[in-house]
Amino acid sequence: MIERDFDTAFIADLALREKQIQQNYRPIIAVHKWFARRPGTLFRGLLLSEFVNAPLRDSFYRAHDLSGIRIGDPFMGGGTPLIEANRVGCHVVGRDINPMSYWIVKREIEHLDLDAYRAVGDTLVRTLDEQIGRFYRTRCSHCGSQDAHVKYFLWVKVMNCSQCREEISLFPGYLVSGDKRHPMNVLVCGECGQLTEVEDGKNPGVCKQCGRSLSRTGPAKRNHCPCPRCGRIHGYPDAGAGPPRHRLFAMEYHCPRCRTRQKGRFFKIPDPEDLARLDEVESMGKRLQPTFVPDDPIPGGDETNRLHRWGYRYYREMFNSRQLVGLELSCRFIAAQPDERIRNALATNLSDLLRYQNMLCRYDSMALKSLDIFSVHGFPVGLIQCESNLLGIPGRANGENVGSGGWSNIITKFVKAKSYCLQPFEIQHRSGRKVVIEISGEWIGETSRLFPAVKSRGVDLACSDAAVADLEPGSLDAVLTDPPYFGNVQYAELTDFCYVWLRKLAGRGVPEFSTGSTRNPAELTGNENMGRGLEHFTRGLSSVFRKMAIALKPGAPMAFTYHHNRLEAYYPVAVAVLDSGLTCSASLPCPAEMGASIHISGTKSSVVDTVFVCRSTGKIPAKWIVGSPEGLAGLVREDLEKLRGGNFSPTAGDLRCIIYGHLVRLAVWDLRKGWNRDLETAHRLGRVEEWIRAFGGLESVERHLRDVISTIPHVQQAIAQEAQSSYREPPSEVSF
Repeated sequence: MIERDFDTAFIADLALREKQIQQNYRPIIAVHKWFARRPGTLFRGLLLSEFVNAPLRDSFYRAHDLSGIRIGDPFMGGGTPLIEANRVGCHVVGRDINPMSYWIVKREIEHLDLDAYRAVGDTLVRTLDEQIGRFYRTRCSHCGSQDAHVKYFLWVKVMNCSQCREEISLFPGYLVSGDKRHPMNVLVCGECGQLTEVEDGKNPGVCKQCGRSLSRTGPAKRNHCPCPRCGRIHGYPDAGAGPPRHRLFAMEYHCPRCRTRQKGRFFKIPDPEDLARLDEVESMGKRLQPTFVPDDPIPGGDETNRLHRWGYRYYREMFNSRQLVGLELSCRFIAAQPDERIRNALATNLSDLLRYQNMLCRYDSMALKSLDIFSVHGFPVGLIQCESNLLGIPGRANGENVGSGGWSNIITKFVKAKSYCLQPFEIQHRSGRKVVIEISGEWIGETSRLFPAVKSRGVDLACSDAAVADLEPGSLDAVLTDPPYFGNVQYAELTDFCYVWLRKLAGRGVPEFSTGSTRNPAELTGNENMGRGLEHFTRGLSSVFRKMAIALKPGAPMAFTYHHNRLEAYYPVAVAVLDSGLTCSASLPCPAEMGASIHISGTKSSVVDTVFVCRSTGKIPAKWIVGSPEGLAGLVREDLEKLRGGNFSPTAGDLRCIIYGHLVRLAVWDLRKGWNRDLETAHRLGRVEEWIRAFGGLESVERHLRDVISTIPHVQQAIAQEAQSSYREPPSEVSF
């Protein structure tokens, strides 16, 4: 059982390592971007803890066949729980209201002839190179070769002065490259636009071209920028002016001829030939008469309103002419492929490629790479945008591509992802070394050419609301899922960016793509624009949990991950579990985010999820049922020790989420008798809130963790400690 056999320290260590470079541990995630994927190691740990009678540290690296076991996931998202269950032979049942989720998980699990796919993918890249490869070439500034490949085009937003009509470049800063990945700092001159390499980034000196003083700081600040000619201050953005305009001001390129002789990277300003190519591709785009470029408008929303403020009204406006031409030609090639699975795989690749091929990508001047549009869980409109080479640049000795965001990159990652399906592996750390351990006998898919004796596995996927799913009562051996965390990620608003392209390319005859948007009124994610608050989230989560409770066999677990920075966002979890008639038998901490993630780093957000385990009947250790903040603090201390045993150093945000998990678990335990799920939603939420307040809430538990709080990052003010309480010796287990 999970409650007894889950090894928190062991899984925490694996999950933390996995989240640093997730596609090295679980290459399957490279099939397509999904937001906030939880670690596959976590769900493998939950599965084996529940169904394998052996210590988790031993069973984790062995092959297992759990055929005959049925696992459900009502919020399948990127498919991690289902993939882990399918890998060990389980019959999987997945539901998600978002058609992009259904499409992605289907592509992850279905078998694909990789040799045939690779051949067609290579043909695609060669064809595109013949058609538009010249638009991604430039003259090398060192050797004069015309065959240098542009890695990244750097663009700055521009506007015209309303007074003197001078073009204003909205530079927030002039640093193109820091000196961590390149021998020197590279700055663009705000006067003449030339690039200059300097040793001292803080005191850069003067421009080598015009002799003007260089600066790291640009003129655009707090949505205002002065005109360089007349000094008039202009505000931005201007939604009424339409989508923003951009000027190409620099490029990073790769020269195969000079690469071995040149230290660092290659940078240049666009020369007349580069600018002429822009005119040529724009003319080509007008002649092309695109049939696959979507003309869908961008609906308003919590995230998309940010695009509206910048004047974007249609999805196609988020791409420049070169990107639109390349994507249109790519779609035409894909649509012409006769093999359905290869065609669908390449369509999925194009959908994933979009996150690098748009004018909202940014350039990391320290890491010297493109940051895709979804490097944060939103639509980040910056002043400096980065355009990646659409084709990709093969050429490293180890077979890796140069740069990122191109077709060759996407195809290479996809091959690795689907190869992992044929031969999954785990990574073990021994004396500071990573050791790849192949798990012979496990595989991912409905069928496998390596295991012809296994005709097929049960794979039941559907794009539908799990609250109304047609599931047989008592048919599931477990539910493993990762539900939305209230309003943390606006899944539908973000996935529409890819969906409008994918639907036009591959949606004909696909019932799941019948709607023009992935948005659905029944989506659980909190959304102010659509009027979906805490009560909507509670009702939806409750409906799904009630359906899952009926579908579960007696005593079978429903385990799900959750975290949020606000305690009130946990109230719906308690209500939903109580409404389902299940009891929360455990709340287990596990790191599930990457601390260095752009949307996490530098914030007080937690990287620790609570894994809630719920059952209809069972036994739990009596020591987990505490009646005071002091007792709960003792459980938190145990959790912290387990996490530290997994080489994880919790922050104040992590501590807070661990406390929230225990408060919810205890609230469910105390409120389950006499709970009335027919009361108004607000009343049920209020009962949970009242119970937690009466218990003492977060602050009272923190008072008993004063010593811990004073030693971890993002500390809170120490609070006076309350008096100790005495306890009688309780029984070792409590039944429910």
